[in-house]
Amino acid sequence: MSEECVRLVPALTGILRGMRETTRLVAFVADLFGADSFDAARDAGVPRRYLFFPTNLHTLSLLLHLPELDVSIPGEFRDLADPVRLPGCVPIPGKDILMPLQDKSKACYKWMVHHGRRYCDADAILVNSFEAVEPDAAKALRHPKPGRPPVFPIGPLIQTHCADDAAPPSPRAACLGWLDRQAAQAGHFLSFGSGGALPTEHMRELALGLELSGQRFLWVVRSPSDEGEVSANYYDAETKKDPFSYLPEGFVERTKEAGLLVPSWAPQTKVLAHPATGGFLTHCGWNSVLESLVHGVPMVAWPLYAEQRQNAVLLADGVGAAIRVPEAKGKEKIAAAVRETMAGEGRGAAVRAKVAELQRMAAEGLRDGGAATSALDEVVNRWTGEE
Repeated sequence: MSEECVRLVPALTGILRGMRETTRLVAFVADLFGADSFDAARDAGVPRRYLFFPTNLHTLSLLLHLPELDVSIPGEFRDLADPVRLPGCVPIPGKDILMPLQDKSKACYKWMVHHGRRYCDADAILVNSFEAVEPDAAKALRHPKPGRPPVFPIGPLIQTHCADDAAPPSPRAACLGWLDRQAAQAGHFLSFGSGGALPTEHMRELALGLELSGQRFLWVVRSPSDEGEVSANYYDAETKKDPFSYLPEGFVERTKEAGLLVPSWAPQTKVLAHPATGGFLTHCGWNSVLESLVHGVPMVAWPLYAEQRQNAVLLADGVGAAIRVPEAKGKEKIAAAVRETMAGEGRGAAVRAKVAELQRMAAEGLRDGGAATSALDEVVNRWTGEE
C-alpha cells in the first residue's frame, strides 16, 4: 500500500491541480499510510496538510517516536528486557509492540519508520480516540516538541446506524432475537473482528472455557487460522468449511441452551448496543474497542495481530476497561476472565465501573462544547483561517 501511494503522487498532483481550478481547497487529509501524498498536495498548492489516524494516541506516539527508537534500540523489540516507555503512555512490553515492528529486516518495518518521519510533515493530526481514555498521552501530544505537529483527539467516531438511511431495512439478524430473550447484561459476546481467527487449539480452549464459565454467550465462530496468519480470514472469512466442525465434540449440543453460535459474522454494533449484552471478548481492534466503550460493555482482551496486543496492554494495564486473557490461555483462565466481566468477580466490578465512566465521558465529548467537538471546531477554524 505504501509503495502504491508513492507511485500515485504524480497522478494525484494532477487531480488536485484540476480540482483547484474550480474548487477552493483549504486542506488535504491523508490516512495513516498515505503521508507520502502530502507531496502531491504541496505541489498542487493546497495550503494545509492533515493526517487522519484511525487508531489510538498510544500507537500514534509510538510511530512519531519510531525514527528515534530505530536508532536507540539496536535489536528487536520482542527481545527487550524492559518495556518501551513513551511520554504519557502506558509502558509497553517489547513483545506487545505492534506486529509490523517485530522484525526489523522486513520491508513493512522500514515503511513504518518512514511513515513516522513523514507524519511530522503534517500541519496537524486528527486521531480517532478521546481524552478520557488516554488522558496522559493526550496531554503529551497536545504540547509536542518542536518539529512535531499538534494532535487533535476527535473520537470516538463509530458507525451507529446504517450508512444508507434510504435503503429498505434488512431482515433482523437472528442473534438479536436471541438477545431479546435474555435478561439485562446476561449475554457475553465473542467476536474477533472482520477477519481474525484462532488456531484450532485456542478455538477449542475458548469453547471449553466458555462452557466452564457457566455464562450465557453469543459467539461469532470462524474457521481456524492454522494454515496461515491469525488474520488470514480477513478476505475469505466465508469461504472455508463449517466452522462449528472444529469445536470440541459435543460442545454444540451441551451448550445449546446457554449460548448461540453464529457462523462468520454478526451485526456487532447492534449486538453491543443491545441491553442484554454484558461483556465482550474482543481481539482489541480499535474500532471494536470504541464501539464497546460507547455502549458501556466491559471487555475481555484476546489480541491477535496488528496493534492489538498493544491495545490490550492499554486497556487492561492502563485504562482498566478490560481483563486480558493470560498468554498461556487454558480453559480455567478463560472461564475466570469471562466470569470476572460478567459476574463482577475479582477485577470485574472495577472494570465495569470504569467502562460506565468512559461511556458517559465519550458521550459528553461528542456533545456541543464537548472535548471532541471542540477539537474538531478548532481544526475547522484552522482550515478556514478563522483562528
